[in-house]
Amino acid sequence: MARKVKWTKIAWRDLESIAGYIARDSPYYAAAFIREVREASRTLVSMAERGRIVPEFNRQDIHELFIRNYRMIYQVTKNTVYIIGFIHGARDLMTFWNREARSRSNDINQ
Repeated sequence: MARKVKWTKIAWRDLESIAGYIARDSPYYAAAFIREVREASRTLVSMAERGRIVPEFNRQDIHELFIRNYRMIYQVTKNTVYIIGFIHGARDLMTFWNREARSRSNDINQ
């Protein structure tokens, strides 16, 4: 089933922050990284369940894909996949999530 893929504002800010960090050393690699992330997110249109369930959340609707060293966290609904976070894989997800006061459900309107 084809779904729409939507980025939440907070997840897009995560990606921009990471790209900005990479761009300090190499604008070229930052742009390439963003292209890679966007392409991975587009694959969720038809293969949303391919990512593993995020172990910290233990919810059937919250999945993640690893893109290089980063975790793209997304929520799968019947018609839409919401990208809800983007975090370095070495970071403690729950500490980050709680410090940012994020919800485990989607942050669609934020």
